[in-house]
Amino acid sequence: MKKIATRDAYGEALVELGRENPDVVVLDADLAKSTKTIEFAKHFPERFFDMGIAEQNMIGTAAGLAAAGKIPFCSTFAIFATGRAFEIIRNSVAYSRLNVKIAASHAGVTVGEDGGSHQSVEDIALMRSLPNMTVLVPADAVETRAAVRAAAQIQGPVYIRLGRPGVPVLHGDDFHFEPGRAVTMREGNDATIIATGVMVAAALEAAGLLEQEGIGVRVVNMHTIKPLDEEAVIAAARETGVIVTAEEHSVIGGLGGAVAEAVCACHPVPVYRVGVPDVFGESGKPGELLEKYGLTAAHLAARVREAVTKKGRR
Repeated sequence: MKKIATRDAYGEALVELGRENPDVVVLDADLAKSTKTIEFAKHFPERFFDMGIAEQNMIGTAAGLAAAGKIPFCSTFAIFATGRAFEIIRNSVAYSRLNVKIAASHAGVTVGEDGGSHQSVEDIALMRSLPNMTVLVPADAVETRAAVRAAAQIQGPVYIRLGRPGVPVLHGDDFHFEPGRAVTMREGNDATIIATGVMVAAALEAAGLLEQEGIGVRVVNMHTIKPLDEEAVIAAARETGVIVTAEEHSVIGGLGGAVAEAVCACHPVPVYRVGVPDVFGESGKPGELLEKYGLTAAHLAARVREAVTKKGRR
């Protein structure tokens, strides 16, 4: 299957958006080659601002540009975008509901050899805790391009989570992206995997493995963590009786937490969370780290088997 990094798709989408909307401006914290905003800089140098390694200033400047009517897209690595600049995002952007878009690349453990200091596994938790913030986690290049366009249409702050390595292209060109509306990628009645980002491909592979054993698994792509599609979550709980969440993020505060909150409130069923445990990451190749932290299709399938077995004992 063809693979494209979501950060590459982001760079392409920015150029397309820049041609269509003169109010779109881009800011970067000295990582334009890595975040791929360099492509926008080549086409629209008068609308590109390299803010240096000063993430707080980048977000503050973006807030001012948004207040003046522009649509700023801010880009840097996820660990710096959400961690270093959190207070400015909270008080200068989210609190004021300004039209700032934060596109954070190199999220999760697939940053690889950069190590634990650069592996952001807390960013979804930070961003979804902020009032007024929309949180998007596209699963492939097609979804990324659609998410960038959707973000430009949303009036208010948006966080877009992007990755470093290439990921399988799951959607066709006719894919329709609607923020806040989950996508059912595969039907099944025995269990549901609700996945986000790079884990959607792993979920589909796991469902294929389980089908050979007679276990039918629904796969839901939750590309919007906030607002969460609670209707899809509750339908999965009611119709399949058990949910396994999958994310390249800490099991604390991310997709699994959001799904568990919705299930507990509306239709309690067992929810099993697959994600990075409560630890910092470490240096390694992306594939090695996904294996270490149990973020592969084989691990996910094992978790579903366990969940289905326990469901049958209730």
